[in-house]
This record gives sequence, C-alpha cells and structure tokens, in this order.
Amino acid sequence: MATDDLRDLENEAWSGFLYTHDRLWRTLEAGLAELNVSMGEYSVMALLYAAGPKGMRMTDLAKRRVMSTGGFTRLADRLERRGLIERRPSAVDGRSFEATLTPKGRALMRKARRRHHSDLRALFFDRLDDDQLRCLTRIWADLDPSADTSRGEDARADVEQRCGPEQDGRAASRPGCP
Repeated sequence: MATDDLRDLENEAWSGFLYTHDRLWRTLEAGLAELNVSMGEYSVMALLYAAGPKGMRMTDLAKRRVMSTGGFTRLADRLERRGLIERRPSAVDGRSFEATLTPKGRALMRKARRRHHSDLRALFFDRLDDDQLRCLTRIWADLDPSADTSRGEDARADVEQRCGPEQDGRAASRPGCP
C-alpha cells in the first residue's frame, strides 16, 4: 500500500535541508546587505565577474540563475540603474544582449566576494571536511535535472569504495558517508 507520508529518514533529510538553506541564506544575505547587495544581485554579478570582460548573454545569465527572462530583466535593470552592469547588443547574435560588469560593479563585486566567501567559510566550509564536500558535490550533480539518471550506480559504487559496503541499508558510519 502506497503512502503519501515521508519515511523518517526522508523527512529528516528534507527538513534539515530546508532549515540549513534558510539559515545560511538569511545569514549570507545579511552580510551582503551591508554592501547594499541582495543575494540575487550577488549571484548575477558573480557570474559576470567569472565571465570577465566579454560578459555573458542575458539569456544564459537568466538560465544559470533559474529565472524567467522577465524576472531576470528586472534584476538586470536595477543593476544597470545603479551603474553596476552594462548591456550591449551581442556581437554574435544581433537580437540578443550581453551584460558585463562596469568598473564600479567590479569594485563592488571584489568587496562582496570577500565578505561572502568569509561568511561561507565560517558558516559552511569550515564545518565540513573534503570528503563531505565531495559527497555534496555528487548530490548536487545527481539532483541536476539535466543529469544522466544512470549515474546512480556509479555514485553507489563510489560510496562503497570510500565507506565500505552497505549493512542494513546504510554505509559504514564515517564522516562523509551516508
């Protein structure tokens, strides 16, 4: 008989994810707010910072931010009004636009990155070892909708190699092991 209830483990995992996400998001957002930067703005500016002087197509930025084109355009409008980004017609496709950070945007991004990375280390990275970070990286890849679902067997084999074979449905109890 199928049930709509989550198993205890599923509920614990999901609740933990939601609580941790909310706690991290709020704390990271508060740190960036001191620089007058929202998390959404930081995310876009970080992508443009990584793209360098050539910038990125607006449609690619919207996809990477998992936003509608309209929602992203409003966010980009705010950044442009503040003098942090500039948009120009694409040299490759005259119908689309590319965005780049302005010098003012790059300067703000350097400050925001220092603050954000410091907060990330204190709240997240310093609390996890490299094996745990690798596990999270695999989990995010497995949850990516574009991921090949056949990877499940490879992931299980990798966990068994690091953690030992499953016993009673669980891998050996070691840091970074499920």
